[in-house]
Amino acid sequence: MSMPTPTPSAVRSHRAETYKPGATIGDWRPEDDGFWQSTGRRVAQRNLWVSIPALMLGFVVWQVWSVTVVKLNDVGFVFSKSQLFWLTAIPGITGGTFRILYTFIGPIFGERKFTAFSTIILVAPMLWLGFALQDTGTPYWELVLIAAVCGIGGANFASSMANIGFFFPKREKGSANGLNGGLGNLGVSVVQLVAPLVVTAAVLGAPAGGPQRDAKNDTDIWLQNGAFLWVPLLVIMAALAWFLMNDLKVASAPFSQQKIIFKRKHNWLMTWLYVGTFGSFIGFAAGLPLLIKNNFESQGYQATTYAWIGPFIGALMRWAGGWLSDRIGGAKVTMLSFVGMAAALVVVIYALPHGDDQGSFWAFFIGFLVAFAFSGLGNGSTFRQIPVIFRDQHMRRAEGQGPEAQAAAMKQSEMEAGAVTGFSSAIAAYGFFFIPAMFAAMAVTNALWLFIGFYATCLVVCWWFYARKGAEAPS
Repeated sequence: MSMPTPTPSAVRSHRAETYKPGATIGDWRPEDDGFWQSTGRRVAQRNLWVSIPALMLGFVVWQVWSVTVVKLNDVGFVFSKSQLFWLTAIPGITGGTFRILYTFIGPIFGERKFTAFSTIILVAPMLWLGFALQDTGTPYWELVLIAAVCGIGGANFASSMANIGFFFPKREKGSANGLNGGLGNLGVSVVQLVAPLVVTAAVLGAPAGGPQRDAKNDTDIWLQNGAFLWVPLLVIMAALAWFLMNDLKVASAPFSQQKIIFKRKHNWLMTWLYVGTFGSFIGFAAGLPLLIKNNFESQGYQATTYAWIGPFIGALMRWAGGWLSDRIGGAKVTMLSFVGMAAALVVVIYALPHGDDQGSFWAFFIGFLVAFAFSGLGNGSTFRQIPVIFRDQHMRRAEGQGPEAQAAAMKQSEMEAGAVTGFSSAIAAYGFFFIPAMFAAMAVTNALWLFIGFYATCLVVCWWFYARKGAEAPS
């Protein structure tokens, strides 16, 4: 007996169910203009605009220590400058390490489910930190442990960026990744701007606990508010991710398939470049508040007033880097970013105090702002390069082999590009640890000269493999 033919309305209803919030999507063709205009763009944009604030909160948790350490000694803790830099650096270790795990776990379990899970678990370190800050007898080792757990917030970036790339066509990947990463990176500025404001009053009421005395300014502050404030927002965003995002079957891949990236030369080369851009951004964001406090606070400049501005500029420039790369090519923009960062750090070096010279705060600060701007530009351009490199290489291999082989090549390139995006972000996240750690272990000027030397190697790699005429993988 023949089965009845579905009516057009039934087909439309089924397709609507397939792409509704919370559904797992099996048919996803962003390079098909008809599909993209009728269905894909709307679904992709919904996932993007839920992903962004969830990622932003991950960065808030990751960077909360960069602003918390500035006030620890003022309320009764007794730690050395080196100990404070280590508290700032430690989240970078766990952030980078867990990014490696998150790169491969997300596609296994589904990014909608994993985004919700990875967001809700961040409630735990924020509660722990809030309670620990209310007792100046909290031992240093416990604060180190809390800092390490807070680092997990930084891992969300790897899974989020790998996921969003699957939703958009090639021509929009740079802008989409730039928006997701750039506005997500704003979490650094948000916590450095908002936390110092909410700790000055009992804005969360009695449940958040009583005040501590800021001995330096002879005022009451509620240091725990800088942690507790984010708890309800994390709960809300976890729920929105669960109910509004989608899992893509095309993005699903076991580790046995993803591990192929470790044999890909361009995985390692792009990771090198991304260490130079994002590693600088996140490391400077972590270290700048204490650099201002240690070098210029005696001249009347407060870290909490200025530190948030650099990461804010860098985050916005990430979108600009993606947008510009979509138009002139990512490799050119990436090279520009390294030249700009190197020049900016030369200014910073000569603006720092030397001996009896008190230095120039404004030259120092403007130099750092320029460095942040160019790091953001490079963050956007490198993440535009990755999908282009892998797509072009796989499609060249499949050229002339028919539609089925080309479709398989496209799927493989998307999977590898997503994995490389996550892995490169994981390794670059260690900049969060190494830059403050280097500031703690050696003269700041020596550390900055080392960074400039590293940028020179990045410039050579980018030009040789991606930017010069006849380059192996122009992007």
